[in-house]
Amino acid sequence: MTAPATGRYWCAWAWLGGDAPTRGVLLEVAGGRFASVVEAAAPPEGAEVLSGLTLPGLANAHSHAFHRALRGRTHAGGGSFWTWREGMYRVAERLDPDSYLRLARAVYAEMALAGVTCVGEFHYLHHAPGGARYADPNAMGHALVEAAAQAGVRITLLDVCYLSGGLDEHGSHLPLTGPQRRFGDGDVTGWAERVAAFTPRGEHARVGAAAHSVRAVPAEDLPGVAAFADGRRMPLHVHVSEQPAENAACLAAHGRTPTRVLADAGALSERTTLVHATHLTDADVAAVRGAGATVCLCPTTERDLADGLPRTGDLAPDRLSLGTDQHAWTDLFAEARGVELHERLRTHRRGTLGSGALLHAASAHGHRSLGWSGDPERGGADAGELRAGARADLVNVSLDGVRLAGADPARATDAVVFAATAADVRHVMADGRWTVRDGAHTRVPDAAHDLDTVIKELHS
Repeated sequence: MTAPATGRYWCAWAWLGGDAPTRGVLLEVAGGRFASVVEAAAPPEGAEVLSGLTLPGLANAHSHAFHRALRGRTHAGGGSFWTWREGMYRVAERLDPDSYLRLARAVYAEMALAGVTCVGEFHYLHHAPGGARYADPNAMGHALVEAAAQAGVRITLLDVCYLSGGLDEHGSHLPLTGPQRRFGDGDVTGWAERVAAFTPRGEHARVGAAAHSVRAVPAEDLPGVAAFADGRRMPLHVHVSEQPAENAACLAAHGRTPTRVLADAGALSERTTLVHATHLTDADVAAVRGAGATVCLCPTTERDLADGLPRTGDLAPDRLSLGTDQHAWTDLFAEARGVELHERLRTHRRGTLGSGALLHAASAHGHRSLGWSGDPERGGADAGELRAGARADLVNVSLDGVRLAGADPARATDAVVFAATAADVRHVMADGRWTVRDGAHTRVPDAAHDLDTVIKELHS
């Protein structure tokens, strides 16, 4: 890996966390961090000029890398989340550590091109077809960590406990069958032992914990997952109330909502991130807010799979993060505006969340939900902020392309959140290293070709 850059970068406009950008900001980078962030009316001699708008690095807090192989392949014939899942299982059946490395590297390179500097990989494709363990039981996890290293992004590998094939309409847990056998470790002890033995290679990687859902982890096993995460101060992520059928099955099984089941298991805290949380009751919303838990919204997936509209405005804005989930497309600007636009459809009211709050969800809040928290002595997040002491991550967005032409630069945050796409990203730096320059990835020169090749192999 190349050494971190050392230098000075003058930003014509930079977002420092308020409601609008700041004109003229000088960033000094040393040792992979911002040594200083100060306002400067003009670029000093020797500083590289970054025109357009410069943002902190973006965090994709919920990713299933192998779902990228389904893009554009699931729309014929209608169907539902459950029929989409069958197509996902067919792809899961075919991957091995080598093909997963190749696919994930290209997926993470596509993220980097979109401004992502850190990904939370919700990882449950653990074992070989049929459920047999590889010689290294964490071979698939190592493939993901290596893929992130090669693509130049940080990763929190959210290792998923997945024990049941779901809940039937009567609330009974089903056994793992078919491709699901690859996901399971037998019991919570087996899962915890495998995760405890996993040491990711590289400073770019951390390990977190996840319970797939109350469908896939019985209520009596959830306290063990929560205790494991709590004992190691790990982030804990869970799919929650994505579909009404999930809530109905949970009520049949336990007489409680999924959120209540998690709370009763000790799995709802400030380190918990609830993914989707689309169908929450009033009591659920109160429990989430009271625990200080984060909700990770993935509007494109929630729209694509006809999940429904979450109660975004009822949740505190500083408890929101964003993900691209199944990668129907990879664009955190689209996810950010999707949060607000979905809420407008739900409430018939504009402006619940402004561009500043949405950018926080895409950056600092996402990093915190993935365990990249700041040193208490420095304050703030360790990443996702243009701030002295933070990791030197930045995303430079062009304001002169066709989508943003004519925008008022003093309101550039509004323009970017509500009109930009990943194609407007010009430069990306992660940990002081350039991963994208002039719209091209510095390490994966042809991610499109790589994606095309490996995805066609998986479907051949």
